[in-house]
Amino acid sequence: MGMILGKISVETPKYELIQSTPDYEIRKYPAAVIAQVTYDPTNFKGNKDGGFMLLANYIGALGNPQNSKPETIAMTAPVITNSSEEIAMTAPVVTKTGDGEKNTVTMQFILPEKYTKAEEAPKPLDERVVIVEEGERKYGVVKFSGTANDKMVKEKVENLKKWLGRDGFKIIGEFELARYNPPWTLPPFKTNEVMIPVE
Repeated sequence: MGMILGKISVETPKYELIQSTPDYEIRKYPAAVIAQVTYDPTNFKGNKDGGFMLLANYIGALGNPQNSKPETIAMTAPVITNSSEEIAMTAPVVTKTGDGEKNTVTMQFILPEKYTKAEEAPKPLDERVVIVEEGERKYGVVKFSGTANDKMVKEKVENLKKWLGRDGFKIIGEFELARYNPPWTLPPFKTNEVMIPVE
């Protein structure tokens, strides 16, 4: 019942709140170890979130973990997705816009903080899943509820860019969309965030 009403019962990334305004927050996130997969969403026949299944299999969320130990790895939220096209996301997700590659999506799971180096995480059995380390980063963040459709996300991104520019922050990358709840959470109780990296 809790997940339907928006309860987030998995580990989420810790961050330092640098600044809070009525419009947005500036947050600093520590380094993290990430499992990621880059794929062409057209290869998944209508399921543009096919990377989710590859990563879920790696951590053992859907059965036996597909990694070298084999070790079940706790699910965390949000999931991160870098995309060069607008995609409808399911599950707890963060969407980062493109890296220049056309029609590809890079979906990432932030691994639990017990993994401090990439080599500490179990090696994926599927070569499409790669383990990487991401350094400390700073973001401007807007939090909102509801279903994060393309129109709503575009509006949130445009407003956040405007506010960051107004307040003198330098944007250093594309936006990310964070989704913290599974698809069956009732829309008014969903937690979403638009995040834009800043200096």
